[in-house]
Amino acid sequence: MIISKRNVSATKKRTIVAHTHPDSIISEQFRMIQTNIKFMLVDQKSRTLLITSPRDGEGKSTTAVNLAVSMAQQKKKVLLIDANLRKPSLHTFFKLSNSNGLTDVLTGRLSFNEVVHHTEIWRLDVLSSGLVPFNPVELLGSQMMQELLKKVTQFYDTVIIDSNSILEVTDTKLLSTQCDGVILVVKNGKTKLEKAAEAKKVLEFAKAKLVGVILNQ
Repeated sequence: MIISKRNVSATKKRTIVAHTHPDSIISEQFRMIQTNIKFMLVDQKSRTLLITSPRDGEGKSTTAVNLAVSMAQQKKKVLLIDANLRKPSLHTFFKLSNSNGLTDVLTGRLSFNEVVHHTEIWRLDVLSSGLVPFNPVELLGSQMMQELLKKVTQFYDTVIIDSNSILEVTDTKLLSTQCDGVILVVKNGKTKLEKAAEAKKVLEFAKAKLVGVILNQ
């Protein structure tokens, strides 16, 4: 189980600490987390990781972004997907347009290559959510989503998916079964112990592989 404590005070400004301060203690902790993930999923050639939390506002998007950047810095080709189709935020970290994205791919309006963003961070690509749809559950549980993940894992060493909180919507449960592993983000002083335990049970019931927990402090 991965356990990391870090200060997230700077993340309120959508700061990508792993990129702006690569020599900081926080960045080092993200490198430690990715090393632990590597050993946990050692048998998998391509790793698909879902980042979620029991409730909203516990730092999962910030964690997903910094973990993706940290992996790209270690010479891994990384795709970061915003699958939070209700409250997307990854585009704000990278100052990207969110007019097109994952929803367009899942509805067949545009291809993956037409909407993927190549960021200024070498080896890191971002697939933003696109416009908020009226049917996120249907889209994320669709055959198109499965086909997309199957396709992108052929070209990327790691695919990191930022999702909605596990206890609030069904979307995340559907995604968890399609990924090689799930990382649960909890926040010290905010996440109640019973909610963290409930999130773990939900993932177990869905037969998802919980590879670790990241503790925000």
